[in-house]
Amino acid sequence: MKVVILAGGFGTRISEESQFKPKPMVEIGGKPILWHIMKLYSSYGFHEFVICAGYKQQVIKEYFANYFLHASDITFDFSKGNDMVVHHHSAEPWKVTVVDTGLNTMTGGRIKRIRPYIDNEPFFLTYGDGVSNVDIARELEFHRKHGRLVTMSAYNAGQRFGVLDIAADGEITDFREKTQGDGNMVNIGFMICQPEFIDLIRDDTVVLEKEPMEQAAAQKQLMAFKHSGFWQCMDTVREKEQLEKMWESGKAPWKVWED
Repeated sequence: MKVVILAGGFGTRISEESQFKPKPMVEIGGKPILWHIMKLYSSYGFHEFVICAGYKQQVIKEYFANYFLHASDITFDFSKGNDMVVHHHSAEPWKVTVVDTGLNTMTGGRIKRIRPYIDNEPFFLTYGDGVSNVDIARELEFHRKHGRLVTMSAYNAGQRFGVLDIAADGEITDFREKTQGDGNMVNIGFMICQPEFIDLIRDDTVVLEKEPMEQAAAQKQLMAFKHSGFWQCMDTVREKEQLEKMWESGKAPWKVWED
């Protein structure tokens, strides 16, 4: 299964960083938050990624184009005609497809544009600006068991995101924008989708979290995988600094992989 990551937005709420790079390339501990997300999936054995790029998409492409060099010890010998010797390297077992899904395309439209790259198979889907220790293996088992179009991770994180009404069996009976007083669990991404879900997306103007998710809920095709561990998005410089402190402590709760 491939992992699709939304990485094309402008990141206006963290503009101090995103004026120079797309938000998923903002670094935590010297590595882009995108890298941290990919390491989570890779630790469960999922190594193929489709990156939905847009704003400053060339930065993401250049990062992966130079990844091998950045992760290696290199000697450049100019006395021998610019020879290069690789002494040590630590490469990831990744296959990464970076797709320019447009500068102003909405989140749903970005997913529709990458359909040719998922081989008409179920796929993971998440946002490029949040880290978590979601149990990917358990979520996939849950998704296969219920047989619906979409599974999304649900978390009690306060009320800044789309609100979920969840039945006892995990079915999401309503997906809506938050209202004052809501105490429900929220969508934190880390989704699993059947390819048919993309048929609910009309065009570039569609926001993933609105029409497609609302339709899936109305059709009883949207299920919640409840997550009670760690999750944190990086919308602001303050949140970036909090994640930095966790990483520097050596006890970052989203680091489930071995060095």
